[in-house]
Amino acid sequence: MTVTYAIDGSEVTGLERFWNVVGEAVNGPGGYFGNGLDSFADCLRGGMGTPDDDDFVIEWRDHARSARALGHEETARYVRGLFGRAHPDNLPRLRQELAQAEAGLGPTLFDRLLEIIREETAPGTLRLL
Repeated sequence: MTVTYAIDGSEVTGLERFWNVVGEAVNGPGGYFGNGLDSFADCLRGGMGTPDDDDFVIEWRDHARSARALGHEETARYVRGLFGRAHPDNLPRLRQELAQAEAGLGPTLFDRLLEIIREETAPGTLRLL
């Protein structure tokens, strides 16, 4: 039986709120399902609430609203937060990512989340509504 996890995109106001919304969608109130891009990818691989046999669907409802909340402004904020803990070799790439985000260019956090879901789950798992 396919399990459906519904992300209410109208509740996503930024990346931190996304972690809460997806955690509760998968694991109930107060649930955890990642709090960073890498941990989110790990959770999607199974064992953190999703069925291990990949028999689940993620319905991202009102995804357009989430796309706006996780757009270039939030992406720039996220990248700025990486500077303090980044390896010096990564700083030029982060500066470039920040400049792009501040200019309204390049991939957004929403784009990255979609990419992670598509890479870590079976085809057809993600449904944007």
